[in-house]
Amino acid sequence: MHYHEAANFLFDLRRFSVRPGTDAVEALLDHLGNPETELEFVQIAGSNGKGSTARIAESILRQTDRTVGLYTSPHLDDLSERIRVDGHPMTDDAIATFIERARPWLVDRAAAGEPLTFFEVVTAMGIWEFARRDVDVAVLEVGMGGEYDATSAVDPVTAAITNVSLEHTAVLGESVEEIARTKARIADEGTPVITACGGSALSVIRKVVTDAGGDVRTVDGPTVSDPDPNPDVTATYHGRIETRSGRRSPTDSRIEVAGSGWSYDARLPLVGEYQATNAAIAVAIAHETVVRIDGEEASSASAPIPAEAIRDGLATASWPGRFEVLGTEPLVVLDGAHNPAACRTLAGTLSEYEYDDLHLAFAAMHDKDHEGTIDALPTPESVHTCEPDHPRAADPDVLAAAFRNAGIEETTVVPAVADALEAAIDRADADDCVLLTGSLFAVAEGRARYTRHVVPTQVDTPADAETLLTDADVGDPERDRVRDGLVHRVLRTRLDPSRAEALRRAALHCGLECAVSDVGSGGESIAVVIGGTVDRIHDLADVIDDPGVHSDDPGSRTDGPGAHSDDRLTHRGNGLPGLAETIRDRAGSGDVVDSSTTPGSSTTPGSSTASDQSTTADGSAVDSTTWPWTDGPTVMGILNVTPDSFHDGGRHGTFADAIEGARRMIDAGVGIIDIGGESTRPGADPVPVDDEIDRVVPVVEALQDLPAIADGDVVLSIDTRKPDVADAALAAGADVINDVTGLEDPRMREVVAEAGCPVVVMHSVEAPVDPDTEIEYEDVVEDVLDALQERILRAEAAGIDRRNVIVDPGLGFTKSPSEEFAVLSRTEEFAALGCPVLVGHSHKSMFGALGYDADDRGAATVAGTAVAVDRGADIIRVHDVATNRAAVDVVTAVHDPDSVGE
Repeated sequence: MHYHEAANFLFDLRRFSVRPGTDAVEALLDHLGNPETELEFVQIAGSNGKGSTARIAESILRQTDRTVGLYTSPHLDDLSERIRVDGHPMTDDAIATFIERARPWLVDRAAAGEPLTFFEVVTAMGIWEFARRDVDVAVLEVGMGGEYDATSAVDPVTAAITNVSLEHTAVLGESVEEIARTKARIADEGTPVITACGGSALSVIRKVVTDAGGDVRTVDGPTVSDPDPNPDVTATYHGRIETRSGRRSPTDSRIEVAGSGWSYDARLPLVGEYQATNAAIAVAIAHETVVRIDGEEASSASAPIPAEAIRDGLATASWPGRFEVLGTEPLVVLDGAHNPAACRTLAGTLSEYEYDDLHLAFAAMHDKDHEGTIDALPTPESVHTCEPDHPRAADPDVLAAAFRNAGIEETTVVPAVADALEAAIDRADADDCVLLTGSLFAVAEGRARYTRHVVPTQVDTPADAETLLTDADVGDPERDRVRDGLVHRVLRTRLDPSRAEALRRAALHCGLECAVSDVGSGGESIAVVIGGTVDRIHDLADVIDDPGVHSDDPGSRTDGPGAHSDDRLTHRGNGLPGLAETIRDRAGSGDVVDSSTTPGSSTTPGSSTASDQSTTADGSAVDSTTWPWTDGPTVMGILNVTPDSFHDGGRHGTFADAIEGARRMIDAGVGIIDIGGESTRPGADPVPVDDEIDRVVPVVEALQDLPAIADGDVVLSIDTRKPDVADAALAAGADVINDVTGLEDPRMREVVAEAGCPVVVMHSVEAPVDPDTEIEYEDVVEDVLDALQERILRAEAAGIDRRNVIVDPGLGFTKSPSEEFAVLSRTEEFAALGCPVLVGHSHKSMFGALGYDADDRGAATVAGTAVAVDRGADIIRVHDVATNRAAVDVVTAVHDPDSVGE
């Protein structure tokens, strides 16, 4: 079964109405062999905050060396987001395998008049996947209510109820007490329940849980009404955290969580008082879960999880689309608040920021309280109403009328969500705030503006085209039609179905081949593949910018009897801001593009043109035009001043050896010298911060006296994952930070933002590397692109200029040899991120798969360098500078023979 067949089958189940009860999903699980009996579960219910709490609890539990599953809903971009193992989404192949197994039973059930719903089947699929992946614990977010929710087909070791308010009263009950009762019944006999409920809701929960033989653990926090006077856990919110330079972080807050015998002062990458309460619930969940799983040994400790694990779990618990900051000048915030209560909370969080005017992009579902929601929001200077691609979406004209009735005269209808967001950004000054809210479906479409890639793709043979189209879920007839025409230049991207179809029609009109995934309109973006000559791809970009250039095409006309709003590819109607310019850049070459045309860059389409200067977090300018990689591919030489580093451990162990090694690299034509003071190879001993500083800083200081470095012809990079080491090295004269964790530590993001220096953002899962870690990739290159894009978004939100980001796909880090060679062979695709690309393959184990021993990989490394540079790499990171510099020079000459001898 192909993924598109499986996805369409699942999405088709949405036509069946929700029926309270767990009998149906229990029957499906029985058919699957009862995978739920093999697992330990955490179940989290609540009227609000259960998704954030689930994500935070999962993040903490992963820090305890456990494999952790996470099930949440809804998804933003892709169905597979709902089901994750250690942060990685379920693969399309696994989804297809599940549906192939379950479909005959589901069809028989439907034929008997007892069909299962979409949510029931996806819940069972998540449980099946967690069993298949043998997770240690799975965290489940309840869909609606509790007792009769599909997730209640499992017996949790720990349960939580974040809070209770009036919701879904027709199903759950007409009072808070009734709703609390159905949520409390997620607890089985003896199951501990953590809750931040107060008042009558808490009283009901206590009775239900106690009657079931369980215990209630109460949480008090800044958003809890009528709390338990003697709470087990308390949360304190200290607002946005103060950074090293004294400014307030745009994305992170400081919280305190305390219980009996323990307390944590921690950083949280979520802003708002309510998130402190959610974090406290999550900490209590993690404690109880570890005690229940590990038994007596853990229960004897006052805090069963080390404090460092708690703090690290809290510091890395991001939750896209929930008060997510995606820009700072202007402040750009996306939040899925969709009712008056949530919008009041949103308004309170927004009040923590200083800004001049508020510009709102707003969408909603038609069955929501529009008047109450508008009243709860801060008063905007301008409003742009829009409509996500969802059957329950409210008419943007109706929403506009509601805002005008509320006294907001500067209200404009901009139908496509991404265009409404773009219009709000265009309207805003640097000191203003832009807010997209009203619906998580709208947030998903607006966020795609920042995450969309246009990927240049190598297609050399019909077999390559067949593979590309199959991976894009293109159906058989369309594959046969398009396959042989994918020549010259090939690009791929992902769009929502309606815009994908409009782009396909425009591409065909321009004489291009274009195929679209067969996944139907089910609420996820789908693949689009375009192929043809560069000139015709530029024609397509012209049509996107101005459909009048092909006015003979009825499908692209903007007025008259042939016009159709779904077909319009106009800047204010297509929901694709910036796409035309990005297509032009990708079609022209695989080289790095101007960040001003890259969706999600700090200089966005429609704003001022990017200058030749990047800026630090405090706004001061840093020259970004003279780096070694700006004039062509360059070599980064590895200078490890360690006794145990991979391949060269001890070679530069003394101060004198390090200086002499740097001299040799300079003589060989190095562009960057990367100084490392700690090995991240498997089994390497961790190095304390002070020891690492003592290793690298004297070398950095001494190298300043070498003419090539003093003149700026060669720059110094520091290979470290520790913010304090980076800070000390930059103060000593280093120019670049090379972070093997991909800026996972928010403090490292602060150091880089405030220095305004270039930074290498690597794709890695852990450091040091654990060779036993296995990741299931759907498509290793596509998955790495997505992961790096998320890292870049976090970097930009912290104040790092995108023009200072260098991406490293992370060869040797949780990838198999075949996956590593796939990444190397498709290096040009990383140009889609709009950043220079670094490839680090020196002497790595991937060459061992070809029969080369660890001491005999020099020639293989040089061959890899030639491939990487030929396919668009900007920086090659190697131990042996001279031989690899020669490979870079030869490939560069082959690409540009006229430059030889100049």
